Formats: sequence, C-alpha cells, structure tokens
Amino acid sequence: MKRLLLLGSALIFLFPLTGCWNSKDIQNMDYVTAIGLDFVDGKYITYVQVLNFTNIGRSETLEVGKSVPIWVGKGEGSTISESLSSIYATSQMRIFWGHVKTIVCTENVLKRGVRDAYNAMNRFGDVRYNILIFGTKEKLSDIFIQKSIFNLSPLDTLMFSPEQIYAQRSFIVPKTGNQVIAQINEPGEPGMLPSLTINKGTWREDKNSKSLLKINGAYFFNQDKMAAWLSEDELAGTRWSQKELKRSLIRIPAEGKAIATMVMINPHYKVDIDVVDGKVWYDVSLKIDATLDELMKDVSIDYLEQQASEVISDEIRESFHNGLKKQVDVLMLEETLYRNRPKEWHRLHKSQAFLLDHECLRKIIVKVDLRNTGKYKGRTK
Repeated sequence: MKRLLLLGSALIFLFPLTGCWNSKDIQNMDYVTAIGLDFVDGKYITYVQVLNFTNIGRSETLEVGKSVPIWVGKGEGSTISESLSSIYATSQMRIFWGHVKTIVCTENVLKRGVRDAYNAMNRFGDVRYNILIFGTKEKLSDIFIQKSIFNLSPLDTLMFSPEQIYAQRSFIVPKTGNQVIAQINEPGEPGMLPSLTINKGTWREDKNSKSLLKINGAYFFNQDKMAAWLSEDELAGTRWSQKELKRSLIRIPAEGKAIATMVMINPHYKVDIDVVDGKVWYDVSLKIDATLDELMKDVSIDYLEQQASEVISDEIRESFHNGLKKQVDVLMLEETLYRNRPKEWHRLHKSQAFLLDHECLRKIIVKVDLRNTGKYKGRTK
C-alpha cells in the first residue's frame, strides 16, 4: 500500500515537469539579424533590424519578387546595453539575438573605440563572436532598410553575404568582429574595417533607380580608436597583400588606351626586412597568377606579364603613399617588423609612434604568371 501511495505521489509531482515551461513558439518571436551602433549627444543610439522568418524562408510557396518587409527598432541609453534593452518595451514579442549576423558602427562609435562596443555586444549570451562588422558614414536607419536585388531576402545582401561578391571581385576583405579585435590588439597592426555605403546609380528596376549596398573603403585604427578612412580607389594596392584574394581585375595599361584586361588570382605576398644603421627598409615581393580576360591588340604573353607587373607594383606603392598621408600602415609592414624583429620594433617605438616614411619601402618586385589566355586562342604571340 505504501508503495502505491509513493508511486501515486511521484506521478503527481512529475506531471507538471513534463511541460517545456520556457519554450516559446518560434513564430511569436522577433529575430534580430543586424545591430547598428551610433553615439549622439552623449548617448548611445542603437538600431536593430528585425525580420519575420516566415517571409524569408526558402520554400516552394515563397513568392520571388514580392517585397519583404523590414522592421527597424531604435533604442537610446547611456550605455549600449541600456540602449538595446530600451527596445524591449515596445517590441510586442520576445526578442531573440541568436540570429544576429552583422554589426554596423557609425564613425562616432569608431572614434570612441570599437573594442568597448564589441565587448558590450558579446555580453549578450546569444550573440556569436564571428559576426560580420562594418563601419559607415551613412545613416543607420537608411542602411538597415536596403533590400536585395529581385526583392529577395534582406539576408541576401552585401551586409550579410559579402563573400559571394568577394569571390567574383576581391578588393576589401570582409571582416568578422573577432578578426578586427585580434588585429587591433596586436602591436604593429592597424586593424582594417570595411565601410558600407548606399549606391544609387548602378541598378534600375524598369525605369526606377534602385539603391543597393556597396563596400566603398575601409577604416583603420590606432590603439582601438579610428585613425583614418581611405576609399576603395586609395586602397587598390592593398588587395595584393590579401591571401584571401579570389579574383581581381586589372586593365593594361592602367592609364590611356587599354590593350587588355587580366584577372589576377592566387597571390603569394612577402615582406622582407633589412636594418641598416638603425634604419628599417622594407622589400615587398609578390608572385601571382593571371588569366586573360580581354585582348584588344596583338601583343606577346611576356609583354602582358611585364605590363601587369608594372600596374600592380604602381598600385602597391600608391596605396602605401596614400596611407602615409594619414599616418596609416595600409600594407601592414610594421606588423612584419614586430613579428620578425620585435626588439628593433620596440627600440624604434621608444622615440616615434609611426615608423614609416616615404623612403622605407625600398623595392617592390612583382612576378606575374599568365596561366590561361581564355578559350579564344587568337592574337597573343
């Protein structure tokens, strides 16, 4: 009898435990996909982009071309956490942070220091470390309402999937938050953060101009705080130092009437250091493969390779000088000095904060190997 009573009591206590008390219906949650950070008049202004996943999920019933609504929430507070938490009051449903894929920071935030902002964001347990991070000169409210081509999901934009464009046009490498923080924390590395803008002149839907996102440059940092911004054109030479480069186009020659265009792939970039009488000299070497994309004049393969080498060498040196104007090491030469000659790096930094000058980049040697002239075999000699 006692056993039956004990069993009955156990069952009574177990019944309430069978339910999932903390579970939430997935359709009754606000899914944040992007966070924007701004700082105005002593307060943090935050933006959250919220999407309804029933409108963007891949399914047979999804109507391609139908505009997908984007909801943007705005918060305000003396700290980032307080600002984001203020959005809860009007969200109507529970906010879920586990699908955040991107953080966008204004220049006001970058000038205050990106480390503190990133640190505050990662106090949210659901937010991952490897989310994409961008800077921008645009209004965050405008950035967050930009849609994709064909009115596809907003998750199919450059802000969320930059790797698709980078695979076809490698210029400025997309960065995740942990990569940027790692660079900023390393002595000798300035940190490089891509910047987003809104392009309004390239695409049209019928007769209507369509605005779409574009990476137009990058921010560089000095001890966590923004030091300078350089445009994509000013940074053209930095792409050849990126081991992630997939495919990048050059015209030959760079100025005047074009005779060819070539696609560059597989870069092998190296920096050598030579210290003479306390002066540091840098020699840059690059080996890179190429394929011929267009040919407008009968020229030899050797000539194309030599011309391509000159174009790339000029781009590298010009980008180096563009960085010097703003006291930024865009080629990360100092990082090589720090890793290979740390004592020399520390000795020099005792007397000067910025080590580079117009003469220190001594040599740039570029070797281009034209591997493929395309399926049309005519004209090259």
